[in-house]
Amino acid sequence: SSRTTLAIAATAAFGLWMLNPLNFLRRMASTTSSGTGLSICYVTVPDEASANNLASKLVETKLAACVNIIPGIKSTYFWEGKVTQDSELLLMIKTRNSLREDLISFVKENHTYTVPEIICTDIAAGSPAYLKWVMDSTKHDL
Repeated sequence: SSRTTLAIAATAAFGLWMLNPLNFLRRMASTTSSGTGLSICYVTVPDEASANNLASKLVETKLAACVNIIPGIKSTYFWEGKVTQDSELLLMIKTRNSLREDLISFVKENHTYTVPEIICTDIAAGSPAYLKWVMDSTKHDL
């Protein structure tokens, strides 16, 4: 019956909470914040070598299913007391919502900038076959 199913689900959820409350909250947020459970993260890099290096590492570690490298970005920003302009490349990274924090930490550790731009947003919808491929190509929840 539906009551039995609900009771089993509640018991399982409580068990996950008791094992690791922070991971449970992250999983709940990742499944309720977007219909797909997936994100696109945007990261700027200074040059093609940095872009290729970071993209390869993200895919190899399965933190990302795919990284598009978009050249020709011109960024204007305020840094160290002055307006600065730089040519950059933009990485468009497809990942699971549950991997965002790990991805952000990984980018910070492997980026050449002191304060890298890392912005993630939920993927609300997309081609079902592509979204499944992104899920299948990234680290699975433990």
